[in-house]
Amino acid sequence: MVQSSTLDYPYDEESRKFEKINTKIFESSEEASLLVANEIAGLIRSRQADGKNVVLGLATGSTPTKVYDYLVQFHKKDGLSFKNVITFNLDEYYPMEPDSIHSYVRFMNEHLFDHIDIKRKNIHIPDGTLDKEDVRDFCEAYEEKINKAGGIDIQVLGIGRTGHIGFNEPGSSLKSKTRLVRLDRVTRLDAASDFFGLENVPSKAITMGVGTIMAAKKIILMAWGEGKSKIIQQSVEGEIKESVPATFLQHHENCDFILDTAAASSLTRVQTPWLVSECDWNDKLIKRATLWLSEKLDKAILKLTNEHYNEYGMGNLIAEVGSAEHINLKVFNQLQRTITGWPGGKPNTDDSQRPERNTPYPKRTLIFSPHPDDDVISMGGTLLRLVDQGHQVHVAYQTSGNIAVFDDEVIRFLDFATDLQQEDQELEKKLLDVREFLKTKTPGQIDTPEIQNIKGLIRKGEALAACRYCGVDEKNAHFLNLPFYETGAVRKKPHSREDVKITYDLLNSIKPHQIFAAGDLSDPHGTHRVCLQIIYEALEQLVADGAEWLDDCYVWLYRGAWQEWDIADMEMSVPIGPMDMERKKNAIFKHQSQKDAAMFPGNDEREFWQRAEQRNMETAHKYNNLGMAEYEAMEGFVRYHFK
Repeated sequence: MVQSSTLDYPYDEESRKFEKINTKIFESSEEASLLVANEIAGLIRSRQADGKNVVLGLATGSTPTKVYDYLVQFHKKDGLSFKNVITFNLDEYYPMEPDSIHSYVRFMNEHLFDHIDIKRKNIHIPDGTLDKEDVRDFCEAYEEKINKAGGIDIQVLGIGRTGHIGFNEPGSSLKSKTRLVRLDRVTRLDAASDFFGLENVPSKAITMGVGTIMAAKKIILMAWGEGKSKIIQQSVEGEIKESVPATFLQHHENCDFILDTAAASSLTRVQTPWLVSECDWNDKLIKRATLWLSEKLDKAILKLTNEHYNEYGMGNLIAEVGSAEHINLKVFNQLQRTITGWPGGKPNTDDSQRPERNTPYPKRTLIFSPHPDDDVISMGGTLLRLVDQGHQVHVAYQTSGNIAVFDDEVIRFLDFATDLQQEDQELEKKLLDVREFLKTKTPGQIDTPEIQNIKGLIRKGEALAACRYCGVDEKNAHFLNLPFYETGAVRKKPHSREDVKITYDLLNSIKPHQIFAAGDLSDPHGTHRVCLQIIYEALEQLVADGAEWLDDCYVWLYRGAWQEWDIADMEMSVPIGPMDMERKKNAIFKHQSQKDAAMFPGNDEREFWQRAEQRNMETAHKYNNLGMAEYEAMEGFVRYHFK
């Protein structure tokens, strides 16, 4: 079996004193998923050797998919058999046809069951086609089948933003069994992207109860990404309460939370390790601790005293490093040096205390934008500054973003084209065909290739309009249309060598002095994460091929569409004045298909320009509270060291 390993976070009892559930933290969701898959496979094999069955409780959603991929791999490459496996799925939307693209029956078949040798009679999934009067009897029978099978040996779980496990929403009781439930609005909002609109998300579901889950012999809850970090912290360290159903798992004697670093980031031993144990202090940890203390006490950095440090568990820092005044000044200077109005470097100036080099000038700057609007949403102020200061700015739009265009936009543009090209029979026929298809299209149904192309062209036109507004030469706008994205569906293909080669070739043709890429990894469907991984792999290949231009290239990671960097992590912060903030918003407005209502808003219903403005202003406010100069807004960046 392939091996995986946990990260080197403190695991002693003292460091974990706030944790009421056993947690394991991994560098990536892939490593964590491998651990879970290995545990499941190990139990299957040991039971097979004893001639016994294994009963698995399975979950759906994006969280367990890699576990299922590994299990399929074990079956096909290592000969792992599933003939002795009985499965019970947690839940299903109600009502729901099994062949619907949203059905968990279809999900499980596509991700697992169709690829292994499990007996079909051993697969159990709640039935979303039942008449309402038959649901209660079905749920009672479901419980009976679990008991008759000997109970669940391993129950796999994800977790929702409300703390729900299965579809046990806030208010579910510890003793609840399999039943029909009404879904919380937050849960439905989180699912809205998959259903192409909140109005298409079912309001009910059939779910195993908390009591059913708690009866499992072993429970494994998995969580990935910063979007889950707060609810993970509440579930692991908080009080047990019905408003956060996952806290009930604290009662279970054999429950593991399997997390990636992002999902674990709010745990005390990760976020504020000085509160739980003695720390080995380094510059990065000192900066994080000092900024945390400053924010905690609502005092500027230079106003912190020895007593403040001692009171909040950092007495050993004072003992090791020196007085509060010494620490404060050091951190203050570090933070102040991250601020620059010259994101491309200030020419003819000493740059030894600045985040960017003063040479060469002007620089060739390449901004990667996962979707056609991420550049202006996340770093529009910096983009404008780079153009204003004379740098040669290129923008690479990594995907077409075509699935995020509403159907009405297609008809609107075709109507315009038809009116413009009067008596064009081919165009009129195209419009009729599109109208006919869209008239009968069901939520989530994949568009025809022609409609996908039209939607991509709409977003391309908007991106070019934003480039023109920002002063980026149109010939410097590169539309990569990476193949992994072009499925026409929310679910994408794994990225391939072709995606990497397209990115590699662009990098090698431009040979940029600066690269900006999206490090915003909490977007709802993982496109940002995949796009960043493709860039990393292209850079690795360029290094291996001896690309000399990389010796003089910095890579900066931005955020902003979904979240922002922690102040302690920011290595370059670019102030945005009131006028440039307005210019940034105007650039975002050029993306008219995303204005007023976006197809995929995530868990924040505000428009993207509103989110961006608030995040940028909050960053400036935090810097000001720490004792820095007061700015209207700021965009933050972290440097990625690829060598």
